[in-house]
Amino acid sequence: MTRRRRLLQAAIGLAGARLAPGVQGAAAADAAGSPAFKTLRFAFLIAETGFDPVQVSDVYSRSILAAIFDPPLEFEFLARPYKLRPNTLAAMPEVSDDYKTYTFRLKPGIYFADDPAFGGKPRELVAEDYVYTLKRHYDPRWKSPNLYQLENVKLLGLSELRRELAEKKLPFDYARPVEGAQVIDRYTWRIRLGVSEPRFLAIMTDVGWGAMAREVVEAYGDKIMEHPVGTGPFKLGAWRRASRVVLDRNRGFRDVRYDETAPPGDAMAAAAVENLQGKRLPLVDRVEISIIEEAQPRWLAFVNNEHDIFDGVPAAFADLVLPNNRLAPNLAKRGIRMLRYPRADIAFSYFNMEDPVVGGYTPDKIALRRAIALGVDIDKEIRLVRKNQAIPAQSLIGPEAWGYDAAFHSEMSEYDPARAKALLDLYGYIDRDGDGWREQPDGKPLVLEFATQPDQQSRQFDEQWQTNMKAIGIRVAFRTAKWPENLKASTAGKLMMWVLGWTIGIPDCDQFLSLAYGPNKGQANKSRFDLPAYNRAYERQKVLPNGPERQAAIDEAKKLHIAYMPFKVHVHRIFTDLAQPWVVGYHRNVFAGIGAGWRYVDIDTSLLHQDAA
Repeated sequence: MTRRRRLLQAAIGLAGARLAPGVQGAAAADAAGSPAFKTLRFAFLIAETGFDPVQVSDVYSRSILAAIFDPPLEFEFLARPYKLRPNTLAAMPEVSDDYKTYTFRLKPGIYFADDPAFGGKPRELVAEDYVYTLKRHYDPRWKSPNLYQLENVKLLGLSELRRELAEKKLPFDYARPVEGAQVIDRYTWRIRLGVSEPRFLAIMTDVGWGAMAREVVEAYGDKIMEHPVGTGPFKLGAWRRASRVVLDRNRGFRDVRYDETAPPGDAMAAAAVENLQGKRLPLVDRVEISIIEEAQPRWLAFVNNEHDIFDGVPAAFADLVLPNNRLAPNLAKRGIRMLRYPRADIAFSYFNMEDPVVGGYTPDKIALRRAIALGVDIDKEIRLVRKNQAIPAQSLIGPEAWGYDAAFHSEMSEYDPARAKALLDLYGYIDRDGDGWREQPDGKPLVLEFATQPDQQSRQFDEQWQTNMKAIGIRVAFRTAKWPENLKASTAGKLMMWVLGWTIGIPDCDQFLSLAYGPNKGQANKSRFDLPAYNRAYERQKVLPNGPERQAAIDEAKKLHIAYMPFKVHVHRIFTDLAQPWVVGYHRNVFAGIGAGWRYVDIDTSLLHQDAA
């Protein structure tokens, strides 16, 4: 038995030694000494990059922002199938018959959290704030990684304004009227699109459109990533970069009550509704997020009662924590609860299509990428690294999304090293000098440069890649950096290959397909794939309502992606979250983001100091 396994088993065996939360825990008194002050403690495995909805794209930063900022619409938290509802709006928007014009009306009396930028006066949320926020994505100063979502639907006049001012080297003109985003009156604004987009309202749930006040952005300028000021249930209380984030209740948050409906057969959701219905949100006073990159200390923090929720049991711990995908008896005895679910998710390894070694559209480059993909043993990855917490992917479209076909099977999931070797031989990737490693057709070395991170799970994936590629005669060199550093380099097109996960924000496949759409290069499209035939199929499906015609365009795009292999999609991950017995109402909405769900969680302080039975 390895030392790490003994440590894990010892940790799980702490059932009879429950520790009281520390002074920063859920039972800590606030400044007024109230024993009812409630803190939800949580951990991320990857550090945040910052707190400006316009500038960030990573799931960890966006999860925090979902607790601070308000998009106009949201998904009902528990409803399945997923349903849209107003968030800051008085009612659902008006939509034109051609799906090109959308009119939004705000609910009056919503206020931003207090901030010095407001000069000590309450600041009401108005229509201009949403229009200003949309325009910020077009301002080149902010380098929005989310701009592609708006450019894809062509908000009238905004892309043109961006180009015109950039050519003249002028700053972005927020005062210039544009047809695509118009303020009608204090509480009403209108969006006009250049294409039909039947799913545009779902896009408007994204935290990237969470309302920001212009005076806050102007007050903090280039420091705006450090000063998030929104209208949501929480505000930034303290921040130690890549270490700890504290969110405090926004005392000026509007009166919103828990009003959810549990889907049939979901006992965990039904219990949440029974205990929380009608209570004012948010239910806790503080959220403390620790950044713990290694899985083992993150797990130990949970079993030692230092954290209240464990988001995503690491695959390496599955045999001990989830034997046969059931909660370990010791943990069940403690009253810990398990929530197991798929996310609308893919895990993939991309090739930089502009890289001279693995990129390009000629037959030899396509053959190289497909051979590499065929050399990846997905079943072994699922068994050994992911501990059966995933299913093989057949395309770039993940579950929970319209357009996903569970019956579809393709080369994407196949492991065939003999065929991989044959492809490489056929196109001139052979061992010319007898050292056991293949060279490129022109005789230059063939070395895959793979970006990775300095954590245990990344090392396990690196070992798999090394083993897989050695079996077909290809060398791999790993470049290690922190995840945010790799993300920055990836966006700039400086990485040859990298492993990523992608989780979409709406229950539709469009955001999966956008990963390979040419105009999204440098944003969602990290592979920088730009194939005209794929782009046409993507654009065709985007304007069609759901139905057979749209599905045909989706299938065409999906098959083109498999044929050219700009990235190898490995798996769709299955996630398991754990909650301590004193946590009330924990659940997940995969399209609401983690942070959006914190408002629906309560702490039962009467259970905090009870010993395990």
